[in-house]
Amino acid sequence: MAIRINLDVEMAKQKKGLTELANEVDITLANLSILKNNKAKAIRFSTLDAICKALHCQPGDILEYVESPEEEET
Repeated sequence: MAIRINLDVEMAKQKKGLTELANEVDITLANLSILKNNKAKAIRFSTLDAICKALHCQPGDILEYVESPEEEET
């Protein structure tokens, strides 16, 4: 997938653990872990909004577009 989730980087900058952020965002640890490990296929805007509020960041700090090698060839 061409979208990379840098949640782990933002969490480290803010020194927030998975459990603390999950409680603030009101999301399960399992779902937050899926996001953190870049395994998510989708994210709700309400979840992204809550994460950005909790981490005091912008969506672009968490989401990054990265071209895949097969896209670069075309």
